[in-house]
Amino acid sequence: MTTFSLAALTVLELAPPEMIELAAHCGYEKVGLRLLPATPGSVAYRLMDDAPLLRETLRRLELTGVSVADLEVVAFRPETEIASFTPFFEMGARLGAKHILVAAYDPDLARFSDRYQQFCEAAASYGLTSDLEFMPWTSVPDLKTAMRIVGDVDHPGAGILVDALHFDRSQCSLADLRAIPAQRFHYWQLCDGPAERPATTEQLIHAAREERMFPGEGGIDLMGLASAMPNDLTISIEVPTVQLAKSVDAATRARRALAAGRAVVERVRSER
Repeated sequence: MTTFSLAALTVLELAPPEMIELAAHCGYEKVGLRLLPATPGSVAYRLMDDAPLLRETLRRLELTGVSVADLEVVAFRPETEIASFTPFFEMGARLGAKHILVAAYDPDLARFSDRYQQFCEAAASYGLTSDLEFMPWTSVPDLKTAMRIVGDVDHPGAGILVDALHFDRSQCSLADLRAIPAQRFHYWQLCDGPAERPATTEQLIHAAREERMFPGEGGIDLMGLASAMPNDLTISIEVPTVQLAKSVDAATRARRALAAGRAVVERVRSER
């Protein structure tokens, strides 16, 4: 049975306790928590450094039965040191998280691959997978590059994170996706976007971080993508809508996102 996770970026204005409570009320089984910023100075909830917030987060997890699917965002840069992530790993284990979202911002892919392997080994000792998300503006811009790195690392905790928007914007093929062994996928992210792809990197980044569309309301081939992904993976609903959030509350947006995501999955199943 497919389980759905509320991604941090969908309701980033909510701290983890409120997000967990909201997820439970809306019908999500899981959540993704952003403990590290995607870019320097951006929003993150560092539970490693905030004991009261951590206590309340753990309390809400216990009360609601919601579990933690993934932690964000490990953004590898040239200066990244693996040893610095020990508190992050420890927090992941304490929260019962399963996966870590990894992004590559190191232009030296040989160096990144070496440190990514070290990261996978360290994370696995805490029961966490390390899922490399390819994004068009990063050093791992597409599925083929991600597969090459994950394949070379060849660690059971190394995975490829497919995001529907990035999959479409990097013009990956469903044939390439279907050729990847199922064990390389641990979860994936669902959203939608306009059929017309942004013309610049700046527009790509803005659309991805602030103005996505609810599943089924855009022009991405979500049916093809969902059909190609393994059936038993958790689906993270990641739909940041910054403009809409100015007038529509987090609960309404989260419910709408989940209903739209479920509709896509149910339609795929009905057509199989």
